[in-house]
Amino acid sequence: MNDRSDWDRFRRAYADAHAELHRDFDQFCRDMGCPPLPGGEFMYASPFLNLYVYPDELDYPRERRLNETWQQLESCVRRTDPEFALPDRLQAPTPTLPHRGRETSGRKLIYLSLGSLGSADTRLMTRLIDILGRTDYRVVVSMGPQHHELRLADNMYGEEFLPQTSILPLVDLVITHGGNNTVTESMHFGKPMVVLPLFWDQHDNAQRVQETGFGLRLDAYQCDDRQLLGSIERLLTDEALAARLALVSRRLQAAPGTVQAAGRIEAVSRSRLPIAART
Repeated sequence: MNDRSDWDRFRRAYADAHAELHRDFDQFCRDMGCPPLPGGEFMYASPFLNLYVYPDELDYPRERRLNETWQQLESCVRRTDPEFALPDRLQAPTPTLPHRGRETSGRKLIYLSLGSLGSADTRLMTRLIDILGRTDYRVVVSMGPQHHELRLADNMYGEEFLPQTSILPLVDLVITHGGNNTVTESMHFGKPMVVLPLFWDQHDNAQRVQETGFGLRLDAYQCDDRQLLGSIERLLTDEALAARLALVSRRLQAAPGTVQAAGRIEAVSRSRLPIAART
């Protein structure tokens, strides 16, 4: 994390890869009457209030602090998703007798979601479905726009769209592409993650999850059955991790980001002053 030998090379590669996209979007903004975009960035900072969502446990310390118009929301989970109930065939069995000092509660429940773009890669989704379909886990699959091309195993349930924030409290583990929403929502509900990053912010999120110990990062296209299933088993049997995640979840849910955001937006709209002027 402290090795900076390749930082400049990465920044040059990033700038080159996004130069055309940035140029086109910058021109669009100018055509709409907006000022030029900041160099290499795709958004403007407000002089009044800026909100970003990321839990402290995954956030790296900053050498250069953001100015006071930037306010952190550690999680910001909507409560508008409809309720979700597992089909009867995937309901957890009755708890068994204690085993090795612990009570086992039957087959663990896994949520598989690679986002709209990731789930459109039917070859990748089919490979993951095949691997998980040969296990005793119960799996809920967010199937995405190509759902009609996917065939789920008997231990699975899925739909094109699923109410994610209603599903996450029910599951034991999340397999995710590492998008900001799924990562922060998994932390909010205290779920360990196997992260299979595909592009953009997902690689950064995956690395943070791995380095902070809240999950494991794997190569979506190169990991084999042994690596994927071994990672799942390792996370599901890590009692210390479960305890850490439970503490994080309780803290995040005690201070909902939705409520904090609404309060800060209302304060700025009433005062018409930058948030920093009120502190």
